[in-house]
Amino acid sequence: MAVSEPVTSNRDASDYSIQLNRWFLIPVGAWPSSASTTIRKKVIATILIIICYALIAYTVIPCILNILLEETNVQKKLLAVGPLNHWCISGINYFSLLFRSRDIHRCVEHIKADWRTMTEIADRQVMLKYAKVGRFVAGLCAIFMHGGVFSHTVLQGATPKFECIGNVSVKVRVLLCPSYSKFVDTTQSPAGEIALALQIISSIIVNSITVGACSLAAVFAMHACGQLNVLMRWLNQLNDQKQQETVQHQMAIIVEHHLRVLSFVARMEALLNQICFVELLGCTFNLCMAGYYVITKWSILETKMSMDILITCIIYLSMTFNIFIFCYIGETVTEQCKQVGETAYMTNWYHLPHKTARDLILIISRSSNVIKLTAGKLIHLSIETFGNVMRTSMIYLNMLRTVTAS
Repeated sequence: MAVSEPVTSNRDASDYSIQLNRWFLIPVGAWPSSASTTIRKKVIATILIIICYALIAYTVIPCILNILLEETNVQKKLLAVGPLNHWCISGINYFSLLFRSRDIHRCVEHIKADWRTMTEIADRQVMLKYAKVGRFVAGLCAIFMHGGVFSHTVLQGATPKFECIGNVSVKVRVLLCPSYSKFVDTTQSPAGEIALALQIISSIIVNSITVGACSLAAVFAMHACGQLNVLMRWLNQLNDQKQQETVQHQMAIIVEHHLRVLSFVARMEALLNQICFVELLGCTFNLCMAGYYVITKWSILETKMSMDILITCIIYLSMTFNIFIFCYIGETVTEQCKQVGETAYMTNWYHLPHKTARDLILIISRSSNVIKLTAGKLIHLSIETFGNVMRTSMIYLNMLRTVTAS
């Protein structure tokens, strides 16, 4: 662990790692403030939070009233339930992000401190490799989510339908989340256009919240994996040292860093378990509804409806991708934590001083305790969980088809 020139400056490297998270969360006021944050920025963030919640409520409350009090067609009610669920999930996760703002700040500061600590080029290259993976996942999540839900909102409202009210054909703006007519009459202009514009902005907000939560999970988990890989690299270098004092010093650094990484994983679990639980339940329901929408619209061959089916499929893929990412990072972190113990065992410990070799037992013992990322401290996030979620959504879809067909 000799000191050498860093690949990039500490500030640039840590900023590269969390840059996309900041871009997603600052526009919705969910990026945590620090001691250096000015009062002006704090006031702007507060105003953004009020505006975001107001726009979410503007979409959710009229939609609920429309489903319960106004709409009588069962198919139209079902078409509104899926988007409504997406808005509600994002609202809950928005509260979680704001409530856990201090934990997010601590994780971000932890990442910055790790970049400052790592000065060897090979170590920083390992960290940079995993930082790129985290950024890629965050960017892919943004493309899927905004490309699906946002496009669906615009397409739905940009192609108005004509309905007969009395003996008059009236142009109606069809909103993704239908509004209660006593609040907003979408048959009137410019009320319909204003309602559509506000719902498009609301769609951007809820998508940014979902993407922000998913990107935090991806970037934090990949950072933890990068640190664990650096740790395993240090373990493999133990045999290269000749002097016993140097070996003992390196072992102390390894143990201290191992505990530091595990504390980061524990903090990440506390931050994300509620968000993961809500996302897991919500996406299971949304997968069911999106599959139902595709099946019910499949027989319609109009150009607009064909495009609608395509966008619904993109939404289905984005929900699947979100669940997969949460489950994949849970599986990856668990396996990487186990691998530290395996690496410690596979070193040439029999060539090390006896005291140092005995110290490896502590690392192996600590790694044998399975580290898990959970959803609500109830469900272990793993690839097996992803398979269970997909099966459950298909079961609910078959039940829904059976009920609506009868």
